[in-house]
Amino acid sequence: MTLIKSISGIRGTIGGGVGDNLTPVDAVKFASAYGSWLKKETNKEHPIVVVGRDARISGSMIQQLVMNSLIGLGVEVIDLGLSTTPTVEVAVPLEKADGGIILTASHNPKQWNALKLLNGKGEFLNAENGKKILDIAESDDYSFSEVDDLGNIRVNDTYIDKHIEEVLNLSLVDSDIVKKAGFKVVVDAVNSTGGIAIPRLLKKMGVEVVELYCEPNGHFPHNPEPLKEHLTDLSELVVKEKAHLGLTVDPDVDRLAFMSEDGEMFGEEYTLVACADFVLSKTPGNTVSNLSSSRALRDVTEKHNGSYEASAVGEVNVVEKMKANKAVIGGEGNGGIIYPESHYGRDSLVGVALFLTHLAEKKCSVSELRNSYPSYFMSKNKIQLTPELDVDAILDGFHKKHKSEEVTTIDGVKVDFADCWVHLRKSNTEPIIRIYTEALSQEKADQLAKDTITTLKEIAGI
Repeated sequence: MTLIKSISGIRGTIGGGVGDNLTPVDAVKFASAYGSWLKKETNKEHPIVVVGRDARISGSMIQQLVMNSLIGLGVEVIDLGLSTTPTVEVAVPLEKADGGIILTASHNPKQWNALKLLNGKGEFLNAENGKKILDIAESDDYSFSEVDDLGNIRVNDTYIDKHIEEVLNLSLVDSDIVKKAGFKVVVDAVNSTGGIAIPRLLKKMGVEVVELYCEPNGHFPHNPEPLKEHLTDLSELVVKEKAHLGLTVDPDVDRLAFMSEDGEMFGEEYTLVACADFVLSKTPGNTVSNLSSSRALRDVTEKHNGSYEASAVGEVNVVEKMKANKAVIGGEGNGGIIYPESHYGRDSLVGVALFLTHLAEKKCSVSELRNSYPSYFMSKNKIQLTPELDVDAILDGFHKKHKSEEVTTIDGVKVDFADCWVHLRKSNTEPIIRIYTEALSQEKADQLAKDTITTLKEIAGI
């Protein structure tokens, strides 16, 4: 059981002791810290906050605690109820709200939940503001409102439909051509809110939908991270139904992965590559992803005469770099699409609509589309941290061992070799070092990871 406090919010497991897990007391504490920060930031006695949640079993409990804590501070709350992360992000500016809170632990298993915090643009908070909220929570520096100044809750359950309409109105999304293509798609929404949003979007685009785990009851039928080993049921159903493709989203619908008609993974890393290929073919420009994402995005961007930049890991860092580089599309290799024409947040609804329009225009199968892109293979490993390990010293030692190569240190250590790379970083959400490698074959990527682990153990003296 664990509680992780970071600049991007608070995440933990339900149950257990205060301060060690995400208990009701911790939910109240951090909601109150956020509300207190927002009042100071906006200089408003009654700022407006949009609140939505995924379908986790603990979601309703945590949401009531959070909303009522905000009311106690005089905050006006707009309750979206069951929603998605990108839907809350879209709702904040449309409601002219001052901030937003999404209650979701993203791809983590069902015993987890979290508070993700947004600013008035519907974007994740930067490090400076995140730290201010952590400081308020640490010092219990709250001043609650008197009885005549309490806030209110206003329920608005229309935003998933509004979000879908916003996606369908994007200039590059063509529902007519998708409808003519006659696609049949199997959707695995891991029994969360993607089961509400994604089938509804697809049906509006004229797609035949086969629903798998689309009941938003929070009982995840498999590990909710959209990786190949968790998606055997989806693979089997795509083949059985003779579907054109399968797709899956994580519980809060900001990560998207596709499956080819033969039941093989399109590749989570290639969600962004395919969508970027389509967007760049219509609107030439630049792209951004994080340091742990595939080189394939760089290759596709350069094919369209754009420039590619890599940011530190974390959505707020990708967004910051996208704005600086005027990127027309960007995101993260974990299946997160950020399309500024819509909003600066990872959005699976946008990804689905762009991908299907692209596929319909290409008039090819999903496997043929995948084979049209450069083939890279990634290996994702991790080392569990222990208190006696000096992680920074280990990373510094790895850097020194490879100082003759191209090394980037804006987020951990990334070493770029001619035809492969390795990226080491401390996780923001778990007590581990992540080791990502990429090469031109799976064997080479796996071997690079093994060699890296050996080197790290030598440096650490393990």
